[in-house]
Amino acid sequence: MNAAIIIIGQEILIGQIVDTNSFWIASQLNSIGINVQRIISISDSEDDIINTLNQSIKEYDIIITTGGLGPTSDDITKLSLCKFFGCKLVVHKQTLQKIEQIFSSRGLPVTELNLKQAEVPESCEPLLNGLGTAPGMWFKVNNCNIISLPGVPFEMMAIMQEHVLPRILQTNKKHYIVHRTIHTFGLPESFLAEKLSRWEQELPSSIQVAYLPSPISIRIRLSSTGNNKSIIETLVQDQIEKLKAIIPEYLFGYNDDTMASVIGHLLRQNKSTLSVAESCTGGKISNLISEVPGASDYFTGSIIAYSNTIKQNVLGVEENSLVKHGAVSQQVVKAMAQGVRKIMGTDYSIATSGIAGPEGGTTKKPIGTIWIAVSSPQKTICKKFSLGMDRERNILRGSITALNMLRLQIMNEHKVKHG
Repeated sequence: MNAAIIIIGQEILIGQIVDTNSFWIASQLNSIGINVQRIISISDSEDDIINTLNQSIKEYDIIITTGGLGPTSDDITKLSLCKFFGCKLVVHKQTLQKIEQIFSSRGLPVTELNLKQAEVPESCEPLLNGLGTAPGMWFKVNNCNIISLPGVPFEMMAIMQEHVLPRILQTNKKHYIVHRTIHTFGLPESFLAEKLSRWEQELPSSIQVAYLPSPISIRIRLSSTGNNKSIIETLVQDQIEKLKAIIPEYLFGYNDDTMASVIGHLLRQNKSTLSVAESCTGGKISNLISEVPGASDYFTGSIIAYSNTIKQNVLGVEENSLVKHGAVSQQVVKAMAQGVRKIMGTDYSIATSGIAGPEGGTTKKPIGTIWIAVSSPQKTICKKFSLGMDRERNILRGSITALNMLRLQIMNEHKVKHG
């Protein structure tokens, strides 16, 4: 079965809010074997809604729309659907009762606008909204199912999970789509593709591969479809095992993993702790680490040593090193890493010092130069990287690079198998 998602709302088109609904709906449909072929955003316009539906019903088995179901004058989806289906609005009694209960419990009167929320096109099957007042609506046109949902994300999700997904699943039991995402770091996309060229050539025809690059990582997505989920999952997993053997040092996680969550797993697994000293990354590494739930199990804290005074007086960097080599140097970043590890009493530490830009670069140390150190009781490793001219990207990529250095050091010291 193929699907299209139509997001209705001028606020999306003018950039006032970010569309997260289509992202979530598409992932949910894929998880039950529905192939989403089109996502489109349109304005709150009767012509746009009707014209888009007229085109879509010829091409898709399922059309899901969100937005325009509120009580105000700019919410015209229901009226547009009435015109499209040639029907009138009628009151859905269950929704009306729910609206009256909600307002009564809050000690508020029910206005005419609120009562309009209970009206639905006569030709639809209403889908009760457990978390709001606007019901969802299910229409049938020949072999096409049109499902209209509220634009409020948590209300839309509730109706999808309670009504829409179970019903679609009943009619699509024998078809599955399997996606697996592999996260890599350390090889540019062209180099990675070249390294995997033979593997790609030998892929079974039933498996599709896509490269998804970003400043943080390059993701490899493997996709397959079929009637036997177990067989599909086994075929995809076989290819993942081959990738582990080809690029073990570059492969760091799967699906929803992040570099920071993988680091957290390794530290927790080895009962180890971590501290951080940041200069050019300005707390970004600490932010990435602390975003992971349960990070307090292994992350003790950080020192943002932006000035040389803090590097000297807090982290114990020698003045001579700063004068002779400069703050962006192997000597200084090594001392920062060793200093914070000693102060915090941790098993591992990370330190960064660099020139994020857009100013401050020199001929010898251009913008994008960053020194990173990772320290443990066994050794301290320092590396210099040349990133680029964009400040924001340098901070992010420098932070991920530092975490990756830590990942590799933990794995080498504890003989953890890559991937």
